[in-house]
Amino acid sequence: MNLSYWEQKTWFTNIDFAVIGSGIVGLNCALALRNKYPNAKIVVFEKGILPTGASTKNAGFACFGSISEIIEDLNSHTEEEIISLVNYRKTGLEQLRNILGDTALDYKFYGGYEVFTKEQEELYVSCVNKLDYVNTLLKPVYNEKIFSKTANTFGFTNTFPKLIFNKFEGQINTGKMMFSLLSLAQRKNIIILNNLQITNFVDTNNAVTLQVNNTQEINVNKVFFATNGFAKDLLKVAVKPARAQVLITKPIKDLAIKGTFHLDKGYYYFRNIDNRILLGGGRNLDFKTEETTILETTSLIQSKLEELLQNTILPNTPFEIDSRWSGIMGVGPSKKPILKQVSENCYCGVRLGGMGVAIGSFTGKKLAELLDL
Repeated sequence: MNLSYWEQKTWFTNIDFAVIGSGIVGLNCALALRNKYPNAKIVVFEKGILPTGASTKNAGFACFGSISEIIEDLNSHTEEEIISLVNYRKTGLEQLRNILGDTALDYKFYGGYEVFTKEQEELYVSCVNKLDYVNTLLKPVYNEKIFSKTANTFGFTNTFPKLIFNKFEGQINTGKMMFSLLSLAQRKNIIILNNLQITNFVDTNNAVTLQVNNTQEINVNKVFFATNGFAKDLLKVAVKPARAQVLITKPIKDLAIKGTFHLDKGYYYFRNIDNRILLGGGRNLDFKTEETTILETTSLIQSKLEELLQNTILPNTPFEIDSRWSGIMGVGPSKKPILKQVSENCYCGVRLGGMGVAIGSFTGKKLAELLDL
């Protein structure tokens, strides 16, 4: 990197804690470390100009999972694990709101809805039949009924007339959240370095040597990996990248849709923002292709998203697409995040399972706490 003496001494020497990744997990890890070690030198390394994975690219759902997602997860998780996961997500959202405040998050408490198309009759009937069961299962988390049926008052077509409503769900402004987290980290004297990719590391037991951009080597005392969907680039962990594609419309006059909406077991999701509709999902159309860290969009999925807008979400409303993007999530055989020590001086907090907004803050805190175990 052709560093000067001053650059080397100021930014890259005597680093107590290096955090890899400046997303929700990484920044919360750094903040938790700062709270416990007020005089430590903490440096966050980010390979992009902004957090690269999903932290600045997600849909901004303050949610813990739709009823169809929870029912499907019960096929691969025990009841106790589901209760624990939902409680984890609830705690994470509370922590995020406590750290930044609802104004900084632009938090809106509109509630969340699950929409079922006419082709999903079996799924709809199954979810309605299991409403009481799921509400009873999750009562230890919220102490009251979570899910209920409500009328479709939003003009959605080709759907069942009833939606399933979750009064505990909200929405945030993802950009404001990350801007506030970055600002808070900087005020706490945490150094954030962008466009610096950690391409390899060697733990010598006394310290860790990090290779930066395949060239420069720097030594640090402890390393915390918060790279989620990119975890397999450096770590041997059970995490697969999962690309999520998104589009957003131009402003729509008199848009009456307010809330967060789930469709098809959470594989599609949409919401209102600034009189626009933000819609994402569709990786279930081509799981293999979407198992990638390439930040691109595909015509297959984008066409399906536009079809949903045209035929279901905004059937009688003219709209134009303003922009499209994608983000990279980290998924695996379990919805539980991986929090573990990977070598003498290295730790990781990855595999957020598409629930980064809900569990990112709590996971970052837990990652920092691994140092004391």
